[in-house]
Amino acid sequence: MRNLFEELGYSKFDIENRVIECWNNIFDQKNPNHFYFEADDKTGFMEDTGNDDARTEGMSYGMMMAVQMNRKDIFDRIWKWTKKYMFMETGPNAGYFCWSNGIDGTKNAEGPAPDGEEYFAMALFFAARRWGNGEGIFNYTQQAREILHTAIHSDNKMWFEENHHIRFVPNCPFTDPSYHLPHFYELFAEYSDPEDCDYWKAAAKASREYLIKACHQKTGLAAEYANDDGTPLPKNKHGTFFSDSYRVASNIGLDALWFGQTPELSKIAGNIINFFDEKKAEELTDYLVDGTALKKKARHPIGLIATVAQAAAAVEKGDKNFGAAERAVRRFWETPMRTGRRRYYDNCLYFFAILALSGKYVVY
Repeated sequence: MRNLFEELGYSKFDIENRVIECWNNIFDQKNPNHFYFEADDKTGFMEDTGNDDARTEGMSYGMMMAVQMNRKDIFDRIWKWTKKYMFMETGPNAGYFCWSNGIDGTKNAEGPAPDGEEYFAMALFFAARRWGNGEGIFNYTQQAREILHTAIHSDNKMWFEENHHIRFVPNCPFTDPSYHLPHFYELFAEYSDPEDCDYWKAAAKASREYLIKACHQKTGLAAEYANDDGTPLPKNKHGTFFSDSYRVASNIGLDALWFGQTPELSKIAGNIINFFDEKKAEELTDYLVDGTALKKKARHPIGLIATVAQAAAAVEKGDKNFGAAERAVRRFWETPMRTGRRRYYDNCLYFFAILALSGKYVVY
């Protein structure tokens, strides 16, 4: 796996220390900045410190982090909490996970957020391949396959059959560009139920094509919520470059690391990097996708710096954008993790970028 930090001259010792430091900042309960917590029933959860809840986004992220770091103990604790408190057994969303729970386990909603389901499935498949399957909820492969089967075969689908686009929520008329993970779908085609192989291959192709449409031709920016033709929803309905949108850059970078570059997506990565080149954290705002700055300051500036740096994984040496990509990675390296109430989302994106740029965000 490509190690961009090492390519830019950072030592293996310093890179390893940074990975461990970031892990401890999130998961070490003696660290004042942690947001992973353990309960007496041998479960664990990731708290969204900005909203005082546990979300499928963060829970699935925590599982992915744990499998990448070979921490089966933490992986199993998070998965056990997820199944115990978030899984919905009845109603139209049966088979999915409640997107938000109180930290005491109480459900705050009756529906799922599909980015959680796709991360749960991918993390579970990796767990099976790294550690082997256990019994019951720890038969990771079976659990992942059940999630994906529900997502594309139930009456309340997370993907539309006619275009293979993931929805913002099941059966929703629009999508979220940051939910499009073609690199996951390539692996779902290999790991999920064999009869769904062609479906997931088509989804991978469709999502790469969609991202090319959804990202602005000059800035590379995508909206939080967008139509199936790639056009942003209205400004007052999350049609701007805001928190969810940051992940598009990191997704393009990880897709390039796992499956090689798609020229059109590499161009988008370069455009994103150039747009934010040398912008200071305190200068970052929300934007229209054409780059027009809005008055509201970016809620997650550290997460944005991290995802822009991760986009550099889609840019090779010799590319005209490599100079800006190098500056983005170096800026990220010099930027500390976030502290305070809003640290959860920023530091999740931060750690994923550290894993990706150090060659430690790998396929199992």
